[in-house]
Amino acid sequence: MEQNQMMYPAKIAALASGTALIALQTAPAFAEGTRSGTIITNTATVDFRVGDVQQTRQTASDSFTVDRKVNLTVTLVDGPTTTVVPGQTGAVITFDVSNLSNETIDAVLAVTQASSGDAFDATDVQIFVDDGDGSFNPANDSQTTLIDEIGEDATVRVFVVSDIPLGQANNDLANLTLSATAHAGGAEGSQGALLTATSGTNTAGIDTVLADGAGPDDSANDGIFTARGGYRVSAATLTVTKTNRLLEDPVNGTTDPKAIPGAEVEYCVAVSNAAGSATATNVIVTDVVPDDLAIITGSVRINGGLDGSNNCIGGDPGGNVTGQTVTAQLSDLAGGETRTASFRVTIN
Repeated sequence: MEQNQMMYPAKIAALASGTALIALQTAPAFAEGTRSGTIITNTATVDFRVGDVQQTRQTASDSFTVDRKVNLTVTLVDGPTTTVVPGQTGAVITFDVSNLSNETIDAVLAVTQASSGDAFDATDVQIFVDDGDGSFNPANDSQTTLIDEIGEDATVRVFVVSDIPLGQANNDLANLTLSATAHAGGAEGSQGALLTATSGTNTAGIDTVLADGAGPDDSANDGIFTARGGYRVSAATLTVTKTNRLLEDPVNGTTDPKAIPGAEVEYCVAVSNAAGSATATNVIVTDVVPDDLAIITGSVRINGGLDGSNNCIGGDPGGNVTGQTVTAQLSDLAGGETRTASFRVTIN
């Protein structure tokens, strides 16, 4: 009996081995991790025997709260620049704003224009948040600087809409930046407080970690992300020259004619579009002729060319004459092309 009792301490030491069983209480996991505010409880259990008798299970638990990881991204959807024409209104640049945080947040939007390195600033710049169809429609999309309650892993399309000043030259560039700044979510219909990183050691509550990367105009871990877009002007670059040549006069005929009453003069208007420029359409030449001249009926010709002396040659009959006004519509003028309009008058 004593012998058996002497063996008990050794037997207890051998049998008092336990297995730890882990129980986790979590919310569903998303692409960016467990939702902030989730309380994770980890319980370990120890089962053991003394002799051949199962003893009371021992447990120990520990809990912590998942902190807030804030990460916004802004992506340019279009190419590096959006092609526009001078005087265009409602020119659209498309961005996507994505919430890679582990909770719903508000994103406050802003547009800034480059202070250097481009040719002009767009005007009447506005921000619209898409209604969900992915296409800009000012009647349905919301003009706002707030994406309210953007959920975890959600992406919202944003349109920057601007006007282009008239008179901009071909290839002129306007650069702008769209920024999204993280604010607290949770209050639908109102802008939450600015999110800032929690300093110091981890607390028992929900701390904030700014996990965003660096965009072109922001720093990493600042709760802001930026993306750049731009407007590239595609313009026709027209030059107009007007010349005249004496064809004949009543005294000298066609030999060294002079500008005397009764002389016949040809006017030549040449319209050129610089190489690489956008095609000019609906090109209309209008010339108001002084009363000292009489327009010769049927003399208007359009879509001609120039000879080596820059005189009009060729062309087709056309145009209109109303009183002392000549109007000639030319065909579309692509970059690098020249077309002419010509007409003849006599000196009164």
